[in-house]
Amino acid sequence: MENRIYNFSAGPAVLPEEVLLEAQKDLFALPGVGMSILEISHRSKTYDAIHQEAKEGLKKLLDIPDDYAILFLQGGASLQFSMVPLNLMPPKNKADYIIHGSWGKKALKEAKRVGTINIAATTEADKFKRVPTQDELKLDPDTSYVHFTSNETIEGVQWHKEPEVGNIPLVCDASSDMLHKKIDVKKYGLIYAGAQKNMGPSGVVLVIIRKDLLERSQDSLHTMLNYKIHAENDSLYNTPNTFGIYIIKLVTKWLLGLGGLDEMYKINKKKAQLLYDCIDQSGGFYKGHAEKDSRSLMNVTFNLATEELEKKLIDEATKAGFSGLKGHRSVGGLRASIYNAFPLKGVEALVDFMRDFQKRNG
Repeated sequence: MENRIYNFSAGPAVLPEEVLLEAQKDLFALPGVGMSILEISHRSKTYDAIHQEAKEGLKKLLDIPDDYAILFLQGGASLQFSMVPLNLMPPKNKADYIIHGSWGKKALKEAKRVGTINIAATTEADKFKRVPTQDELKLDPDTSYVHFTSNETIEGVQWHKEPEVGNIPLVCDASSDMLHKKIDVKKYGLIYAGAQKNMGPSGVVLVIIRKDLLERSQDSLHTMLNYKIHAENDSLYNTPNTFGIYIIKLVTKWLLGLGGLDEMYKINKKKAQLLYDCIDQSGGFYKGHAEKDSRSLMNVTFNLATEELEKKLIDEATKAGFSGLKGHRSVGGLRASIYNAFPLKGVEALVDFMRDFQKRNG
């Protein structure tokens, strides 16, 4: 197939075309190496350069201070749901969790296996249509850390400013909006993010952890679950996902070439505004799930009047070259994931399609 369709999948998600083409060009043999990135040893000088360039790209994009470690791990965010409490909850064995969607609930479930959890706030009674307000947070001043999910892909709800938690380490699952804008890393104790939304392919999870928190990782932990071990070995205790990290290196280069995360944020806001305007101006034909001040720039969730009409739109959209618009199986509806690499022209094409669909079915 010569022509690429528009991929609205929530993840694994669209990658920059420039990155795909560069990876394709060098896939058979890296220049000057004579081997594919899929074949080289993770202990080789060639791979070490790739590994360090990926880290340096992230440091430049996010201004990551030297007192933070950058780790490339495996198991996705789902394993981090366990690793975070196993490493950071001792010795107090309690933590605060802020819940505003399905992934936060999954993180909460695993944390409860480790220690005592205080639900600092939840918007489940509001069907996860918004993030909690600062006034709603009931934080335990003696807690080990405060955990939140920056962007909930299923419900399409996003924090646009991180919660204020004082001197308590703030832990963030940023899997679905990492690198969509500049954040102040110094406000966080730990950030983790699966790569398959904005950074690369599935199979890599990025962890950025303040180095003093590594001292909480106890020697009694299983080796592969210990942040301190991974930091001491520069994520090379075992064979990492070398290809995934190579793609992360290319993605950071692409973002820096665009002008960095401030420029990426401008583009993301423009894309999301186009789609939300289409929904808001439809006279109720399209109904957004999230409240306006909590709307995600990455995952636009909405419904039509009936499931039959939603199915019709999805079927017609698929035939027209728009893939991945079906909402998550747990909530239904529709979802357009417009991550960093999703092109502006693709959002414009979807808006044209949606307006035409409304004229024919409204």
